[in-house]
This record gives sequence, structure tokens and C-alpha cells, in this order.
Amino acid sequence: MLQPATDRIPRRAVAGYAVGSVGTGGFGTLPGLVLAYYLTDTLAVPALLATVVVIVPKVWDVLIDPAVGALSDREARGSATRTRLMALGALTLPIGFIGMFAAPAGLPPVMAGLWVLVFFVLATSSFSLFQVPYIALPADLTSDYAERTRLMAWRIAVLALAILLVGAGGPAVRDAACGGSTGYLVMGVVVATVLLLGMLGTVLGVRGRRPHDDGGGTPHAAPATTYRAGLAAFRELPAYRRLLVVFVLQALATGTMLAAAQYVATYTLDDQAALTLLFVALVAPALLVVPFWTRYAGRVGKPAALTAASVMFAAASLGLVALLWAPGWWVYLPVALAGVGYAGMQLFPLAMLPDVIHAAGRHRGGAMSGLWTAGETAGMALGPVVVLLLLALGGFRSSTADQTLAQPDAAHVMIVLAFSLLPALLVGASLLVLRSYDDPVPARASSEVPA
Repeated sequence: MLQPATDRIPRRAVAGYAVGSVGTGGFGTLPGLVLAYYLTDTLAVPALLATVVVIVPKVWDVLIDPAVGALSDREARGSATRTRLMALGALTLPIGFIGMFAAPAGLPPVMAGLWVLVFFVLATSSFSLFQVPYIALPADLTSDYAERTRLMAWRIAVLALAILLVGAGGPAVRDAACGGSTGYLVMGVVVATVLLLGMLGTVLGVRGRRPHDDGGGTPHAAPATTYRAGLAAFRELPAYRRLLVVFVLQALATGTMLAAAQYVATYTLDDQAALTLLFVALVAPALLVVPFWTRYAGRVGKPAALTAASVMFAAASLGLVALLWAPGWWVYLPVALAGVGYAGMQLFPLAMLPDVIHAAGRHRGGAMSGLWTAGETAGMALGPVVVLLLLALGGFRSSTADQTLAQPDAAHVMIVLAFSLLPALLVGASLLVLRSYDDPVPARASSEVPA
């Protein structure tokens, strides 16, 4: 039963929850955007070895996320809060994040890759402690269908701004600091500070907000103590299973596009700094269109709105294949159109997940969000991996910070396909899964979504 009048989330909690996206968006974006390029074109790590460096920390993250979810459920049962784990993650993340971009100049490529690997594992561990409880929070904060969309709309608006500032600003800081090893270190310090402030903002902002009674299991019902609870939810709940598959496929699509963007800027557009414009074109539309998507979902329902956003993204991505024959300024137009779809693809799965958790019982929220975060991490992690494997297949030649090598034609083709055709196909596959999704809280129950 919806309670729009009595279950409205206070503005302080809405703002506190939204600002956490500065941390999640920044960490989820910048490594995927520049880490592969940092390894291959600053540290001279061969593409195949760079693939290992990028994927191993993410495999680790996938393994620990469900376990963190179980810990989060246990914390919620004992103290009616999930913020202790979040605070620990926020305070320790800067150590690993800065270390990732602090490989000493002159290290042999293998040792440099090992350095990045160790600190990336540390950073992803800290991030998991924050991200998993953070994903579970909306189901704790309200039982109202429309309020969850309102909460998520503000989060996605902040997320878009954070992705824009960190994704465009991070490389800009790197370039302003003269690039190379020094530039990446300065970038790491600046961005780590921003991530820390955003995550601590959530811990303080939602403090004192008591979880509601979800009606389908008391807030203090004993949770499963292992990550098997998330896998059990995946098996038992068709809506959760299909939504997670859709989200992972779309995370892989966007992760692939983001990882390929720097290579497109450098080798297709012949301008490394064009990465900033590509990124702005993809993310900036979200700042304008999230209110539109929110109102649209209020009329047609979240699943239908997600379908429309996904079709828009896939069509725009497919048009980018023309970069193979005519690279030029026109690329920013379809990228911006993809950005409009990208905003919806970020908003709606995250607004639909609390609906699924609410239907299943809040006591399973941590386990379900743990598996969700593991899936998202796997999708985003595989994006750079797929790009690096395609580069290796195309004969890509790694460079140092002082020298950029010419690339064979096959490598140029792989760069464009990773940026265009592959994301379009992945989102197309997600649409096939989305067709069978059954909304556990039909749109008929939602009142008009508040602004």
C-alpha cells in the first residue's frame, strides 16, 4: 500500500542520498575512462597485460560485493542503519585511488602494471563497502513507488553532474598538470578528494532516518548471512533476475563506449583533448533530460520509459559506425543523442530496483543490492577489457608518455567498432530481456511523481 503523504522522504535525506553519487559516479567513471589508456600509453604496459590489470580487481569486487551485502543486512538488523560500512569505505577509498595513478616513473612495464593492480584492488574493496549499502538504501528510506522515483531522479541528476565533472575534469586536470605520470598523480589526488566529500555527504545526510516497515517482512527480520542470499533472490525472483541482466548488459555497453572514447579521441579524431568534448556530449544531456524522463515514466511506467531510452541509445550508437569512413565534428551530435538515452538507462533500473526489493522484503535488500553491484561492476569492468582485447586483436602498439606510435588500420577499425557497433548490439540484447520484465509495482499504483 502506497503512502505518499506519510512516507515522503525529507529533503535533507534526499540531498544526502543524492550527493553520494559524486563518489559512485566518479569512481565508476574515471578508471573506466582513462585507466586502460594510462596503462598502455603512459606506462607502456602491453594491451594483453593491461587487460589482466583491469579485470582482476573487478573480479575481486564481484566476489566480495554479495558478502558485503550480507554484512550490510546484518548491520541494518542490529542498528537500523547501513552507514557504518559506508563510512569505512569512504574514508579508505582515497588511499587506493591515489595509489592507482601514482606508479613511479621509470618502472618496467610489468612492475608498473603490478603496482596499479595492487592499488586498484584496494580501491575497489573500499568502494564496495560504500556502494553496496548505498544501493540498498532507497528501499529503506521509503515504501512509496513515486517517492523512489523522486529520490532516484535527484540521484541521477547529481550522478550526471558528477560524471561530467569527474569524467571531463579529471583528464583536464591531467593535461593542465602537463600529462604523463605527474599529471595522472595530480588528477588522482584531486578526484579522490572530491569522491571522499561526496560519500561522506551521504553518510551524514541520511543519518537518523529510520527505515520504514515494508509490510512484507519486518525491518529487523534476520537476513541470510552469506552471499548465497543474493543468488537465491536471482533464482527465485524473475523481475529481479531480468532487471539485473538488463542492467549488466547496459553497463557493459556504456563501459565499452567510455573505455574506447580516449582511443577514438587520440587515434580517430587525432586530438587527445577531444575526450573532454566527447564526454561532455554524452553526459551533459542528462542534466537537462532527467526531469523529462521522470515525468514520462509517471505516464507510461518505468519499464516502458527504460525501453524508449534504450532504443534511443542503441540507434545513436549504431550511427557512430560512420566514423570508419568520415571522422569529424559531426560525431558529437549522435553522441549527444546517445547521452539522452544514457540518462534514462541510468535512472530507470536504479528506480526499479527498490520496487523489486520492496516486493521481496526489505530484509533481503543488502543481499540483492550486493549481487546487483557485483553485476554492475562486472559489466563496467568488462568494458575496458573488451576494448583492450579488440585492440590486441587489431595489433595495437602500446606507447610511453613521450611517444605516440602509429597504429595499423585494423586497430583503427577495432577502436571505432568498440565505440559504436558493440554498444548498440549489447543494448539491443538488453531490450530482448526487458520485454519479459513484469513490474512488481504497476504504474497504476503510483501517484504523480513529485518534482
